[in-house]
Amino acid sequence: MKFTWFNLMPWPYLPDDFREQHRSVWVDLPNRIYDPVKGTEVYRTYLEQLEYAEELGFDGLGVNEHHANAYGLMPSPNIMAASLARTTSKAALVVLGDSIALYNPPIRVAEEFAMLDVLSGGRLVAGFPVGTSMDTNYAYGTIPALTREKYAEAHELIRRAWAAREPFPFNGRYTKIRYVNCWPRPIQNPPPIFIPGGGSLETYDFCLENDYVYCYLSYSGYKRAEQLMKGYWDRVAKSGKDASPYRGGFAQVICVADTDAEAEQLYKSHVHYFYNRCLHVYPGFADAPGYRTIKTLQANAVSQLTQANLRNYPTLTWKDLVDQGYVIAGSPDTVHDRMVDLITSLRVGNVFCLFQVGDMPDDKVRHSSKLFAEKVMPRLNQLWPEYKDDQRFWLRPAPARAEAAE
Repeated sequence: MKFTWFNLMPWPYLPDDFREQHRSVWVDLPNRIYDPVKGTEVYRTYLEQLEYAEELGFDGLGVNEHHANAYGLMPSPNIMAASLARTTSKAALVVLGDSIALYNPPIRVAEEFAMLDVLSGGRLVAGFPVGTSMDTNYAYGTIPALTREKYAEAHELIRRAWAAREPFPFNGRYTKIRYVNCWPRPIQNPPPIFIPGGGSLETYDFCLENDYVYCYLSYSGYKRAEQLMKGYWDRVAKSGKDASPYRGGFAQVICVADTDAEAEQLYKSHVHYFYNRCLHVYPGFADAPGYRTIKTLQANAVSQLTQANLRNYPTLTWKDLVDQGYVIAGSPDTVHDRMVDLITSLRVGNVFCLFQVGDMPDDKVRHSSKLFAEKVMPRLNQLWPEYKDDQRFWLRPAPARAEAAE
């Protein structure tokens, strides 16, 4: 198993009446709500939590990209990863990821990811998300129906730039460059590539065609993810690929305490802050017309940010969230049993663990993370013994990395 300690970096100072006063946490939330002075301490705390996660033995440290929102304060995850490259030494830097359709020209992603891989000594896991409709279509103004076409072209350019050893011209529909010349180039060639997805059939096929890792990032819990992940594994079988669990990943909110009752006492208010404020997205921003493809619509693969889900979140009690799998919470034994259920039912070898939830203070984040690392994670690492030697989808040892870069 590979466990990535993932930090969304939400703004922890949204007011109690946030839902009543603002229609959305994303796109049109006035930035007067943000306090840059407090923000300095927020960033420092979040980065120190990620550094602490390496001390605890997590395999990866996760960051991602979002824009114009209080849900996640990382318009540039590469800046966060660059900081971590200098303050950590063992864990993978899982940038999940850069929304490559938004970069003009996309060679910028190839260059910055190469810098991160070199800075970290070959510890980059590169994420290529299409990006949410909120980010791509509303905050950055890309045409929904063209987003995936721009994405495909950007991906081609980045991979060719990493592989080439001489300058070459690129004549795409959206990007035209006479001299593509990626300086520096990455140690890993290429780094492991993870693709966040929400159920698009095209994303399934894209991952399989390129042997990338498909990562379902959801806040509706692992029980609701079973159908979607089954669709992915069915696609794997039809493609003739092997069924290594390391082809799949899932994100899960996790809260660990000494007892089940203490978990509710410690974390309940912060979990509700996350679901009621950080996920308060105006439905009109969540799925711009043309964002999802016809094939995906025909398959009835819907976004987790549907109107039904968004309306449902505020009604969920702590018991609802835990019983229905939105949140895995409780004692180490309870969390272990739920995690085994998640890992085996979804057949995933990568779990993106969300311990920093909403406005949770630093001491609680560290307490939950430490209990998981010491009393849960070691027992979970024994899962998938038949695939223990499968290193195709993760970082390679340093000598192998150096040879691969030649």
